Amino acid sequence: MKKVVWFVLGVASGFVLAHFVNKDPRGHELLAEVDSRITEFTDRIGDAYREQEARLGDLVDDAKDAAVSAAQSAVDAASDAVDAAARKLTD
Repeated sequence: MKKVVWFVLGVASGFVLAHFVNKDPRGHELLAEVDSRITEFTDRIGDAYREQEARLGDLVDDAKDAAVSAAQSAVDAASDAVDAAARKLTD
C-alpha cells in the first residue's frame, strides 16, 4: 500500500511540475521537443510493426499454400495406390 501511495504521489508531482514547466516559454519549447521525439519514436515503432506483420503474413500464406499442396499430393498418391490395388484385385 505504501508503494502505491508513493507511485501516485510521484505521478501527481510529475503533472504539477510539467504544468509549471509548460508556463515558461523555454519549458514549453522543451515539452514540445519531447513530444515531437516521442511521436517520431511511436511512428517508427508502428511502421516497423506493420512491416513485420506484413512479412509474417506472407510467410503464413506461403506455409498454408505448401500445406495444401502437400495434402493434395498425399490424397493423389493415396488415390493412385487404392486404384492400383483395386486393379490388382480385379485382374
